[in-house]
Amino acid sequence: MAPRAVVIGPPGAGKSTIGRLLAERLAVGFRDTDDDIVRTEDRAIADIFTTDGEAVFRKIEEDVVATALAEHDGVLALGGGSVLSEATRERLAGHPVVYLSVGLAEGAKRVGLSTARPLLAGLNPRATFKALLDERIPVYRSAASVEVPTDRLTPDEVVAQIVDALWGVDGSPS
Repeated sequence: MAPRAVVIGPPGAGKSTIGRLLAERLAVGFRDTDDDIVRTEDRAIADIFTTDGEAVFRKIEEDVVATALAEHDGVLALGGGSVLSEATRERLAGHPVVYLSVGLAEGAKRVGLSTARPLLAGLNPRATFKALLDERIPVYRSAASVEVPTDRLTPDEVVAQIVDALWGVDGSPS
């Protein structure tokens, strides 16, 4: 069993929204590893960061992603930083991976640069978001089968581009 598609990208790219719509379009289930983490740890991601630190969170995330990749056969959305793990990137090899890209201005608008996102909390969340994008964009691109820019597209347009890129216009696996 393997996911029909794995969706990656930075905060604000629309991984959960697009993932759900893509799953509906393909008539398969949707799973979000951030939700899996909250469920298995019985606490918010921000609480894990605050209490245990980023390294502990990343290990939890790596394990949850490995389980989801092995168990889920629908559309799987990964947390924004999950691809920072070399083990996760290796596990993604051979899967159809969609990188949803978003520019700094649009991403900042979408996430609101709130403290609900632990890596964006601080004195200058916009600068932190820019640094996050600068660090992660090459990693996202290296892990992806296809990149779809989301800045000027509706969610339905993004889904149509994904389906066309991965399976052709009719949505059938190639």
